[in-house]
Amino acid sequence: MMKTIFVVDDSDINLSLAKKTLEDHYRVLTMPSVKKMFSLLEKITPDLILLDIEMPDIGGFEALLSLKSNPLYSGIPVVFLTGYTDNTIEARGYEQGVADFITKPFSSLTLINCIKSNLEKVLKEAL
Repeated sequence: MMKTIFVVDDSDINLSLAKKTLEDHYRVLTMPSVKKMFSLLEKITPDLILLDIEMPDIGGFEALLSLKSNPLYSGIPVVFLTGYTDNTIEARGYEQGVADFITKPFSSLTLINCIKSNLEKVLKEAL
């Protein structure tokens, strides 16, 4: 069964690039806001969430804290998509439980390898 990936980004370009890159390997659901993500989480639990940090409604860090504080969602790996290359942003993300970072603009190979690596890590931890 295909793993499900949520891609949450307010950029249509990033959403379509991620979907095009991943759709042969995963079930990809794209959404333009964190509110839509939480709404969809009530129906579908993804295997991994790609989440933009800078969002218009609810930011990535706020969303991450909500996910990690909810026992239903705390085990879902979250990978931040970001234009930031700031060490303090990365440190804060890892402290709050983010699994990884992908810097935008991202390459298809980086995106696929990051997701594969993080899904394998979850599988190993479950054993």
